[in-house]
Amino acid sequence: MTTDDTPSLFTNRPPARLVLADGRYFDGVSIGKAARTTGEVVFTTSMTGYQEALTDPSYRGQILTMTYPIQGNYGTSARSAESNHLQVRGFVVRELTDLPSHWQSSSTLNHYLEHHQIPGIAEIDTRALTRHLRSRGVIMGTITHDETVDEALTRLQNEPNYEGQDYVSNVSTPNRYQFNADNPAPSGDQIHVVVLDLGVKRNIMRLLHQRGCRITAVPHDTHAEEIMALKPAGVLISPGPGDPTLLDNVVDTARELIGQTPIMGICLGHQVVGRVFGAGVYKLKFGHRGANHPIRDEITGRVFVTSQNHGFAIDDHLDSDVTVSQIHLNDGTVEGLQHSKEPVFTIQYHSEASPGPNDTEFLFDRFMATVRGDA
Repeated sequence: MTTDDTPSLFTNRPPARLVLADGRYFDGVSIGKAARTTGEVVFTTSMTGYQEALTDPSYRGQILTMTYPIQGNYGTSARSAESNHLQVRGFVVRELTDLPSHWQSSSTLNHYLEHHQIPGIAEIDTRALTRHLRSRGVIMGTITHDETVDEALTRLQNEPNYEGQDYVSNVSTPNRYQFNADNPAPSGDQIHVVVLDLGVKRNIMRLLHQRGCRITAVPHDTHAEEIMALKPAGVLISPGPGDPTLLDNVVDTARELIGQTPIMGICLGHQVVGRVFGAGVYKLKFGHRGANHPIRDEITGRVFVTSQNHGFAIDDHLDSDVTVSQIHLNDGTVEGLQHSKEPVFTIQYHSEASPGPNDTEFLFDRFMATVRGDA
């Protein structure tokens, strides 16, 4: 917020309004592109990482609320982007600063939103909004600047719900490609890993590259025989947006790959593999989104703090050869799977967390040990 005698970038911005499908609304000022937008309204408790969140494909189709009150204080930079596009439908903040301070910053957060044509709203009570979403559950909403509440609600009623929409096909690569990192890989023979791209984040690729991998990313609808024709040492099934019950083709691919190559599944990839092993899928009330989620490893008893971004979860109705290896300490949801006979394991959270925490980055080493045959 600014005082009356402090100039602000947003003094001359048009008013904006966030309207939820249940009639609750919040008035503020427009940031980014002054336009209407509609999506599922969600929140993340991460204190940093707004650019990583904006570019995370798992937020496709959603209006993202940052619970931490001040955003934009370190600007934006090319190295912080997790994909080539801003993936969110809209952005909601309490206060957006126009005076970033960081040596790598190339633009303000507001300019970044404008450049990528993403509407947003600032100067609203994000604490009240978050409390509402926690009690009501995530809900469809719209950001508008030229409608009454009733007009926005009428339009919102005619918009498709988040559930039932295929977002993976929108964020997955349309063509196979080789990942080229900024820095050369460590010397030595490179291990070929195929990433089945459901909405992969760049940091997954970077961490594999740092471990000596040659990485091929393939579209989400690539068949198992096409993947195996690439002669991978292992396959990583990536995170991504939306409902895993819509991904029968990916589930079939994962089923055919098991037994042919080591597999690691992350987030949506975890849910896909879980479906292969008989797990059911359900939607969480307000999801897990933030960088402070505690999980416990059921084998070692160790507790880790993790970064998470998902609205769906799987149950523990699993085949006898598969065990729940990790659980969420807040609500007991399934956070990891381990197959007793095949080199297959999955995690619900983001071990590639960028900007952090980095507690579980070692799981990439575990995957590498598996593909090398050391585990």
